[in-house]
Amino acid sequence: MMGFNPGVRKRTWFRGRDWPYHIALIVTALGIAFPLLYATLIATQNNTEIFSFKMTPGSALASNFESVWFKRDFAGAMWNSTQQALYVTTGKTVLSLMAGLAFVYFKFRGKWLVFFLVLVTLMMPTEVMILAMFRLVSGFGWQDTMASIVVPFLASATGAFLFRQHFSNMPVELLEASQIDGATPVKFLTRVLIPLSWNVIAALFVIQFVYTWNMFLWPSLIIRDESAQVTQVALQTLTNIDGALTYGPLMLSAIIASVPPAVVFLLMQKPFMSGFALGQDK
Repeated sequence: MMGFNPGVRKRTWFRGRDWPYHIALIVTALGIAFPLLYATLIATQNNTEIFSFKMTPGSALASNFESVWFKRDFAGAMWNSTQQALYVTTGKTVLSLMAGLAFVYFKFRGKWLVFFLVLVTLMMPTEVMILAMFRLVSGFGWQDTMASIVVPFLASATGAFLFRQHFSNMPVELLEASQIDGATPVKFLTRVLIPLSWNVIAALFVIQFVYTWNMFLWPSLIIRDESAQVTQVALQTLTNIDGALTYGPLMLSAIIASVPPAVVFLLMQKPFMSGFALGQDK
């Protein structure tokens, strides 16, 4: 047939040119980063500069920081959230490891029933149980204490399921070799399973740290003492400073509050991504 050449592909306008893709990526990245960049700009301005739509850094950064960090003791709220996030994340990781070990390597009656009940809790958000939790924690006298925002969240059905699936895909020969060497379950967990699970541990740690750091509803109910309050609730109080709605301090505090989760993610980015890649390979 005339004009038909199956061995030659028609050259398109984009073929061999990378710059259109780079431009598209740059525009997309700027669109994603724009809210953060604009919030950073607002954090340096006062209300007069904000409402005049000034697009250059303002003159109120020092005063905004003083209002947030010292007058409203935002540093104390950050410290409370850091403690809560570390305690909850560490406790969830340890208990999830032990639950995964039990569900995979131990035999006991009703194991599958217990595992099913654990999975059922995944479909029950905190809001469903919050009234019962409030009555229980208040009955213990834990109001306005760190225990009230840590202990109810130490167990994690997500973590138990994650480690159960991870341990299930490990070779059975590891258990058999450990039994031959006379290793106890604790030694098998600490010397064999944990060294092979750092990527999964890091993935769970990042997810749970961010989840705990962003917790708002439960601390706002159980914590009444402002000195014991956490970051997300403290952010709400910053909408009113000196009897007026001030956007500069609010944006500055929001940027400061986003730093710890970002640091945790950056420090654990490689094992975090490896943990998800490992799960996909399985």
